[in-house]
Amino acid sequence: MIFHFSTSSLLFYLSVFSSLVKAAHEHHEHHHHARDTLQTQAARDDSDFFAIAWFAGWHQDSTPSFATSDVDWEKYTHMAYSFAVPTQDVTQLSLDGSEGDKLPAFVQAAHQNNVKALIAMGGWAGSMYFSSAVGSPENRTAFVKTVTDFTSKYGLDGINFDWEYPNKQGIGCNVISPNDAMNFLAFLLQLRQDPVGAKLSLSAATGITTFSGPSGEPLTDVSGFAEVFDFIAIMNYDVWGSWSATVGPNSPLADSCAASENQQGSAATAVKNWNGAGIPLDKIVLGVASYGHSFVVPHSDAFVSGSSTELAAYPPFDRTAFPHGDSWDDNGGPDACGHHEPSGGTYNFWGLIDNGFLDQSGNFVDNIPNRFDSCSQTPYVYNPDTTIMVSFDNAQSFSSKGKFIKGAGLKGFAMWESGGDYKNILLDAITAGMRE
Repeated sequence: MIFHFSTSSLLFYLSVFSSLVKAAHEHHEHHHHARDTLQTQAARDDSDFFAIAWFAGWHQDSTPSFATSDVDWEKYTHMAYSFAVPTQDVTQLSLDGSEGDKLPAFVQAAHQNNVKALIAMGGWAGSMYFSSAVGSPENRTAFVKTVTDFTSKYGLDGINFDWEYPNKQGIGCNVISPNDAMNFLAFLLQLRQDPVGAKLSLSAATGITTFSGPSGEPLTDVSGFAEVFDFIAIMNYDVWGSWSATVGPNSPLADSCAASENQQGSAATAVKNWNGAGIPLDKIVLGVASYGHSFVVPHSDAFVSGSSTELAAYPPFDRTAFPHGDSWDDNGGPDACGHHEPSGGTYNFWGLIDNGFLDQSGNFVDNIPNRFDSCSQTPYVYNPDTTIMVSFDNAQSFSSKGKFIKGAGLKGFAMWESGGDYKNILLDAITAGMRE
């Protein structure tokens, strides 16, 4: 599926790309990576793009299920099995809840298809003990052995560290330290010195801002991580959700064209953040979402005043209502910290089709009011009967992000999650966008 931009849209992408190039050249005065990186991109063949997805182990037993046999392996270069979790015992990693017994079959399937098999380590609910695991020289040494033994046992090609987040509370009960980022880098350097670790693909799933330093503010220099990571995957999603003041884009491509109060972060600003702090553009992979967030929005707020068909931008929503998404959505209950959490309200792309928001081709349907925000490249759909509004990414969103990846000289994309797509509509769109 190929989409053509208007002149104004093309100018927007050119301006985004130009600003990234300018930032890279300015950064060269402080670090010597940017110019070489840009030269590398200029000579790079399209086949060098990374096409990555996370594979949620627990969805192999969900309804519907998504197993290793359901992956179109030929469309990927890397796949990360999620999650192995650091525990209070630095010598142990846990696969509880992720169908760990199926990890060997995953690795076998990946290797049979010439795809790098990674283990994703941590996650939102699995980052409680990263800080302590890397918090002392003794623990770092033990943790290096733990992760290298684990990768050797399963024949894995690499590790995607998903620490949410160094020196910043994620789920609410994580161990944290002002020295988390420094300790993380010390651990990674030691891991790289290990004979096994030296051969592994090492990467991180990161937020849209750089790791938090001792002050709690984002670090302005993360160039040390560029020396040990093969790439970082910026998780440019969950930018807006049930915690936000209004309905907004889950995974905005850009936000500089939005009102100031609606500039919460985007792919464009995230890339500037990380590249400006020392990560070369060709070590940045853009994280993209195959799901969206839902909100309960009363009719009076859902539509532009005086209209019954035109959806309003950034409407308020009922903050006391927590809609249930598709059949993969959480039902609510205690989280990893023991705190009660309501339903997540997430709809995977296939879930939007199953629930009648989109047709079988992933397009809008006549009876569902919709809106497409050209600034963030985000579609919205609204069911007037249930008063559910969903912010998500469609094929046009993914195509635009593919063009952005190529234009900005990024390494590729990483999708959460492989099972969220429908008949590869999103996957094919972003791949085509990167190769135009």
